[in-house]
Amino acid sequence: MRCFDTFVTVMLHPVTLVSPFMSERDQFSKQVDRLANSSTLHGSESLRKLLRYLAEHSLDHSASGVKEYQIATEVLGRRADFDPQVDSAIRVQAGRLRGKLAEYYASEGADDPILVELPKGTYKLHFRHRVAAPGKEGSNGRDPRLVEPQQTAPGWRIASIALCVALVASLAVVATLVISRKVPSALDRGIEQVPAEFRTIWKPFLSGEREPWLVFSNAAFVGRPETGMRYYNSVRDSGGQIWDHYTGVGEVLAVHDLDQVFGMLHHRIRVKRGSLFSLDDVKNNDLIFLGSPSENLTLGEIPSTQEFIFRRLVQGVRKGDLAIVNVHPQANEPETFLASPSTSTLSEDYAVIGLMPGLDPARSVMIFAGTTTFGTQAAAEYVCRQDSLRDLLSRLSTSSTGEVQPFEALLHVKVTRGVPVETQLLAVRERTH
Repeated sequence: MRCFDTFVTVMLHPVTLVSPFMSERDQFSKQVDRLANSSTLHGSESLRKLLRYLAEHSLDHSASGVKEYQIATEVLGRRADFDPQVDSAIRVQAGRLRGKLAEYYASEGADDPILVELPKGTYKLHFRHRVAAPGKEGSNGRDPRLVEPQQTAPGWRIASIALCVALVASLAVVATLVISRKVPSALDRGIEQVPAEFRTIWKPFLSGEREPWLVFSNAAFVGRPETGMRYYNSVRDSGGQIWDHYTGVGEVLAVHDLDQVFGMLHHRIRVKRGSLFSLDDVKNNDLIFLGSPSENLTLGEIPSTQEFIFRRLVQGVRKGDLAIVNVHPQANEPETFLASPSTSTLSEDYAVIGLMPGLDPARSVMIFAGTTTFGTQAAAEYVCRQDSLRDLLSRLSTSSTGEVQPFEALLHVKVTRGVPVETQLLAVRERTH
């Protein structure tokens, strides 16, 4: 959930000022130094090394060639036989650095004029100038777009400043003539800089006046954390204390990823646990569900997926396990998909992504659900990363207005030490009604 607007208020602070005559590359390098020497990164030497390494390559326009293997061997000192498919250490470190950058700009770097970001799914730092809030002075006034490093001669900068002064005077006159017209805000212009894949998949959730609800699963448990807990069973646990305020780590991380994407789209989401959700909420809002119907019980009360459905097995050696049933299997497709047995280490899971109309056809519902919490996490990550989202969209149809048609997608997820490390798109079904 978004508790504050990170880049809305801009205040001047003498320490954060940079010279307008300094090249952008030097400005960006100086900002990296500020980050590396900040109290936020104090004591995190590995993250400081990773930040400087990525900055060096990003400013040299070579970050697209930086691979996990390079980072592992050149920054973290891993052995030459490092395998990123098996070891998720680099992705974990990148996630930590991404979190530290957000923490820095939410606290001691709140007034910094230059923003440094590490978008998900890439190892290239993005640099941009902060946009001033309306009525605030001291910002460079740029649109909120990514600014790639470039060199500009001082002479051209002086000429540009003089030209800007003249333009400001002219605009003051023009403003009196068009004051009644609506001028797009910086945020309105900024959304055009967001990768088209994100704008396409989330278009149904951005047009309404109400912010969409993000509903995460919180299954009922009995017992106590000190002595052991298990899923609530209505037959044998009637009358006992029920705990319904727990959720999985995958749901927590999925909430964070989706919040990051909606923040990039300059849109808010509201977050609520499933046990507090009502059918009135379902009727009147666009909804995003995290977790399978076995834990996000609201999904059992509304129209949900039709091609890939969740069902507990009632017979066989896996009796009682949650499976994804392939209702209309195509050639060479199995009828059921099961995660690793509960008696062994979890190494694979399956998950579903679904987009469908709500109870009110004018509303939309998106579902991210795995048979375990890690599958749910992987499903959400799949649409939060540009490369994988592009792959999904290439398999889908869009309407004349550019909106994605309702669909269901099945994913296979490889899990290592409780982290989804590889996700494969197995099948897609487009809904015709």
